[in-house]
Amino acid sequence: MIVLEPRTIVIATRNDGKLREFRSLLASSGLSVLSLKDIGLDRDFKETGRSFAENARQKALACSARTDLPLLADDSGLEVFALDSRPGIYSARYAGAGATDDQRIRKLLDELAGHEGDRSARFVCALALARRGELMLETEGECRGEIARGPRGSNGFGYDPIFYFPELGKTYAELTEAEKNRHSHRAHAIAALRAQIKS
Repeated sequence: MIVLEPRTIVIATRNDGKLREFRSLLASSGLSVLSLKDIGLDRDFKETGRSFAENARQKALACSARTDLPLLADDSGLEVFALDSRPGIYSARYAGAGATDDQRIRKLLDELAGHEGDRSARFVCALALARRGELMLETEGECRGEIARGPRGSNGFGYDPIFYFPELGKTYAELTEAEKNRHSHRAHAIAALRAQIKS
């Protein structure tokens, strides 16, 4: 059995939206959730892997070597099947360095405009838990949906406003926090991680 002691975990992110989601998803665990900024790790990490899992693993190993606390790294993104699974692992950099969420969304919708048939897509989240440079656990979660014709909703971040979730008839950005915590790719990955820790 893996025991997380002390009862604090670092999330390897500087993304405030992602950190909020992790804090919400881990709220019932009793863990205190910190970010890289909270522990003074300001150095950027270059993602050079060829998959979400590789990037999460690399980030977990590199960042956990700089703290004694357990560290959870994720790599997540959107895969659009009509675009040969783009933007994929390049989701955050899809419209170039420094682009806003709106610019990334616009680029994706413009690119998809020439593919009027299949708009199916999935969000993927790979997680890697490490401590002191040693990998402990890895999990992955996904959520399938389709790309909406235009942005809808004001919750969430990234591509949430155009990821339509047919099961609830809403985009991710229209979901309540409770709904997203039940259905999102990150929620599925966290649930798998907690199940492994318990077992």
